[in-house]
Amino acid sequence: MDTVAAAKIAIVKLKMEQGNLANVKWFGGIGEYRLDWGPGYRVYIGKDGDRLIILLGGGTKRGQQKDINKAEAMWKEYKKRKANQKKK
Repeated sequence: MDTVAAAKIAIVKLKMEQGNLANVKWFGGIGEYRLDWGPGYRVYIGKDGDRLIILLGGGTKRGQQKDINKAEAMWKEYKKRKANQKKK
């Protein structure tokens, strides 16, 4: 990833940290932020409650389905671990 792309992704991260999720499309328990620049970068997140955003990964449009599958698996694992912690 070049420096311009890294800067654009950093801005996306900052926007999400500030609560700006307007460009996030939610499906299957995860969100996808699409950055319409370069190869079409994607950032995948999960929201736990009102405040916690968990970065699940990212990629480009080319590897989108593989990246979504990985993010969904990571989100399911997170939820499973959280449920197990509550049982203890």
